[in-house]
Amino acid sequence: MKLKRYRSKRKYEPILPGPREWPVVQLSRNKKEFLKEVVEEAFKRIKNNTRNKTALIEELETTLYKEKARIRQTPWKVDPDDEHQFWGKVKDELLEISQQKAKDEEKANKILLSIIERYAEEIAGNFNTSHYRFARGVATFGFNRLLNAARIKKLGGFWSNELTMNDKIQINGEVEKLRTLAKKGTVVIVPTHSSNLDSILIGWVIYTLGLPPVIYGAGLNLFNISIISYFMNSLGAYKVDRRKKNMIYLETLKAYSALALKKGCQSLFFPGGTRSRDGRVERELKLGLLGTAIEAQRANYQEHGNKAEKIFIVPASLNYHFVLEAPSLIRQYLEKRGQERYYVENDEFSSSYKIITFLFKFFTKGSDISVSIGEAMDILGNKVDEEGRSFDPKGREIQPEEYFKFQDKITINKQREAEYTRMLSKKIVEQYSKIARVFSSHLIAFVAFEIINKHNKKLDLFSLLRLPEEDLVINFNEFRSTCQRIKNKIDERVQEGRMSQAEHMDDNIDNIIEHGLLNLGMYHSKRPLIKTKEGDITTMDMNLLYFYRNRLDGYGLEKHI
Repeated sequence: MKLKRYRSKRKYEPILPGPREWPVVQLSRNKKEFLKEVVEEAFKRIKNNTRNKTALIEELETTLYKEKARIRQTPWKVDPDDEHQFWGKVKDELLEISQQKAKDEEKANKILLSIIERYAEEIAGNFNTSHYRFARGVATFGFNRLLNAARIKKLGGFWSNELTMNDKIQINGEVEKLRTLAKKGTVVIVPTHSSNLDSILIGWVIYTLGLPPVIYGAGLNLFNISIISYFMNSLGAYKVDRRKKNMIYLETLKAYSALALKKGCQSLFFPGGTRSRDGRVERELKLGLLGTAIEAQRANYQEHGNKAEKIFIVPASLNYHFVLEAPSLIRQYLEKRGQERYYVENDEFSSSYKIITFLFKFFTKGSDISVSIGEAMDILGNKVDEEGRSFDPKGREIQPEEYFKFQDKITINKQREAEYTRMLSKKIVEQYSKIARVFSSHLIAFVAFEIINKHNKKLDLFSLLRLPEEDLVINFNEFRSTCQRIKNKIDERVQEGRMSQAEHMDDNIDNIIEHGLLNLGMYHSKRPLIKTKEGDITTMDMNLLYFYRNRLDGYGLEKHI
């Protein structure tokens, strides 16, 4: 079936009348009680994982070791001032336990609770309705002004209302179904992730579509800067510290997410875990937070039976002609893959100046952006209709609660739920492949890189990336004919519902190529593709060309080069 093509250029009425009905507001009002629940749930999870006091003490010692290493190796401005004192106290208390002949489990439990409470307080968001409205208004006003100043290019353009974010960002796909399901249950939006601006973009989309504010995990590093911290807190973010890899922290984070979902908070998280370093649409997802949706659904069934509110998973694809961070992202990918041959540079969001410059350049470029809303599914990856009913691949209605039963009773089975999480992950990845929109920039980058690759079949990736300039020139006629051939293959897949493409891809191939050359990497100092004086095609940066080429990886198109 051909993917539904729908473009929204209007703002919808809110599906809930006001803040009093927003689940995130209710959660914030009862924050103290909610965090108490989080601590209790996390404590129970960890005790179940450790089983005995010896295992618990070993886990506490491992956590202490990792945290001391984090403080020493990667300190952040946002870290609490009492880090050394807190973990020093934990060290003393563990030392006291180790010196006892009979290990004191009660003291170990007390240490565990103190760590969980500290983590829960750190993770918790601080949503405030008035701050939310102010932050939303400032962001919308500021971005609209940037668009007008850049595009109108005349005195007073900054204050013009001619252009808005709706002119910059296109919303496509299953918009109405998303809105309908958000009235019937709890929606979890799971977007692709390629830029630090994704959170801002998807936040604007949620507001535009009239959905209530969502809770979402934002990297703790973004809270290093006070103005960003204010906006993040105001927009419903909870903090995720990716430096912390210990089990106690991860279980506390999962407990927070699962309980918020159970209480009906619409949520958002990037299941890829971090920005795509190589430019590819995600093929493998992190299962931790994704699994909390399944836990929350099972818990709802345990409490309410078949009357339980359903949780719906909605994939979304964020589509750009260019990614401002592409040069550093691809370097990080190549450094990891090639080890000593590449190195990692600092992140772009390390200072207020860099953030402001970043935003200015992004919103003043002429290149459009689109957000594709995919088919909603239940927590097992089954399709759902507008009423929220689940259907198997053969179109038969099913009852998801039956999948959590053993001997006619809803039961907890971690192994079973882990398998369900893997199933859901696979379905989300399939949706990404269908809804990620092909832009002209993606097409020409893919074709150019693959032609160069074909001309140098014997070279590995790193040798290919180091080819001299004279070996990077592509005859325009070969380039054009290959673009047409790949475009025809994309058209076939779009008709079959296996891919999606932007409206500008309906143009003739010459205009598509020109459009792609104009937009591909338009901000980068070294353009991924340019025309030579002779009218042929070449690249100024093979690493960047590879990054943008990867957007079309996984569709089998390279065999048609």
